[in-house]
Amino acid sequence: MPLNEETNMTEGYAFIEYDTPDQALLACKQLNGMALDKKHTVSINKLTDIEHYGREGRIKEEYVEPEIEPFVEQEHLRSWLSDINSRDQFIMYRGENVGVFWNKKKDVPEPVIDRAGWTESFVQWSPQGTFLTSVHGQGVQLWGGPSWKRIMRFTHPMVNLVDFSPNEKYLVTWSNKPISIPENPPPNFPLGPDEDGKSFIIWDIKTGNLLRSFTSVEVTGERDAELFEKSRKKVSWPVFKWSSDDKYVARVVPEQSIQIFETPGMLLLGKKAIKIEGVVDFEWSPSIPTAERGKKEPEQLLCYWTPEMNNQTARVGLMSIPSKEIIRTRNLVNVSDCKLHWQSEGKYLCVKVDRHTKTKKSMYTSLEFFRVKEKNIPVEIVELKQVVINFAWEPKGDRFVFITVDEAIQGAQVAPKTSVHFYAPEKVKNGVGEFCLVKTVEKKNSNAIYWSPKGRFSLVATVHSQQSFDLEFWDFDFEGEKQKQDKASKNKDLAANLMLMGTSEHYGLTDVEWDPTGRYVATSVSMWKHLMENGYHLWDFKGSLLREEHIDKFKQFRWRPRPPTMLSKEEQKQIRKNLREYSKQFDEEDQFEAEVANKEVVEARKRQLDEWRAWRARIEKEVRWERVDLGLPEDPEEAFREAAGEEEDKVVEEIVEEVISEHEEEIA
Repeated sequence: MPLNEETNMTEGYAFIEYDTPDQALLACKQLNGMALDKKHTVSINKLTDIEHYGREGRIKEEYVEPEIEPFVEQEHLRSWLSDINSRDQFIMYRGENVGVFWNKKKDVPEPVIDRAGWTESFVQWSPQGTFLTSVHGQGVQLWGGPSWKRIMRFTHPMVNLVDFSPNEKYLVTWSNKPISIPENPPPNFPLGPDEDGKSFIIWDIKTGNLLRSFTSVEVTGERDAELFEKSRKKVSWPVFKWSSDDKYVARVVPEQSIQIFETPGMLLLGKKAIKIEGVVDFEWSPSIPTAERGKKEPEQLLCYWTPEMNNQTARVGLMSIPSKEIIRTRNLVNVSDCKLHWQSEGKYLCVKVDRHTKTKKSMYTSLEFFRVKEKNIPVEIVELKQVVINFAWEPKGDRFVFITVDEAIQGAQVAPKTSVHFYAPEKVKNGVGEFCLVKTVEKKNSNAIYWSPKGRFSLVATVHSQQSFDLEFWDFDFEGEKQKQDKASKNKDLAANLMLMGTSEHYGLTDVEWDPTGRYVATSVSMWKHLMENGYHLWDFKGSLLREEHIDKFKQFRWRPRPPTMLSKEEQKQIRKNLREYSKQFDEEDQFEAEVANKEVVEARKRQLDEWRAWRARIEKEVRWERVDLGLPEDPEEAFREAAGEEEDKVVEEIVEEVISEHEEEIA
């Protein structure tokens, strides 16, 4: 630690030597940014970094003004929305080719662009469909516009997964292999010493700037290692979760805290993490925040849960951000696991609680519904005897579907049968009534639920199965005769009229995806998960098969998302009011399109016949010329008849009288 000879005080820096390089690297990670007191913060750097960036010649003494790149006008990144027929696009990844296509219902999809080697791993749309993401060994690239040119490039070696913020402002990249910075990086290499050993990077999409990098969370809690590892595995991708307005991004430090960072500065909210002992997982509310009375800025809402520990019950909490005020908690007992399901508008939160009996020999599930928009946030409970394996809210609605299964017998060869349960609220004045069972369908193999993005229609399917591939298309608002309800809700007026519209199968089914309009749904079989019958089927919302295409080495089918509508609620209401009038116009357009298609087929066949006749006449003429050149008669059949002295055939007509029947009758 150098001292100033005149003041006999330290120079403000020190050199520390460790036994191994790993110890020095660990010290840099853990001590850098540590506060010594209120006025002093320690900054840690490796000596090799100082030598690399501070040696002579690395830094110029004279300021050199950076070159400003000339302005280049960008393409319209949402040009596909102006399609005159309002068609949707989708992407297919098969073999080494990635193609974007227009949906043409029953007809062959119209190609927009098809490129070989566009990605090395997979492709992914941004949440509003503006960008197409390709993943490579050196990082990620974003593409878009009418020409499908590269919009931005993000360097992250060996990247595995990517995630966008809801409004497409930021991008998260992750690699399971920590970044290793080379000793002599290439020019304009965007990663520096701060990124060495990091696994996550958060980027600004518009500028391409790296905002902050992170290591994977390493925690040594007080609980035993086995329980910690079990809870850690429950946290799935994405690790960093975004608030609905992109203002905050957060991640959980298992068993310890929730770290919330403010964008774009990427500093901890309030300069410290929110300590929550035992915290396992959390989820942001998807609702758009609004400023409450008496508060300067809009409040976001997030929910979290903690398991049973230290003689304390499990707990679910609702916290307001940025005030960090806990506005609701609920204690739970006999809890094995929890899953948090927000309704798309943030009106309700369903906590799926998997519980064990006191003997811990069997499991069952209860659903806890938090009515977030109501006073004091009341909780409604649906108790079940089975285990819920899948749950899904209706988008922008208050109905839901879930699938249950009885506990599987250990060692059983056949998976247990499942039951599908359909729920809707009771109709009441000035509010939403309690959730009631509409119908239960038993003895099924279904394990997945896919709602139309517009609500009302639901597809219940069996995916990733070797024995069953069922598809069931349900309508919650059937406009025909009133359907029967469950006995428990027989005398209640429910906001549903449930009807099974159609059933089908798709062998080897691995993926299901609705188009943004809710009119079509694609089911596909990816070679990544199933090696036979690869390809996709296109259905309408009623379950009618429109198109079936088998594609060798088929990998991905993804509809291009659409941004939120810019129409006001009143304008949308007016469109729904006049929907029947619009339907007539659309029916006429569909009929005209079908007639045009049929006419085109007839004309194509006529054109092919005319071409064949012209080709035959030309060939016959050429043959005659060749025979003349060779001294042969033009018509070989006529020459043969003359040589044989054959007379021409004559037609002789004779009248033959034949008696068919004869009988005699006496007339008195």
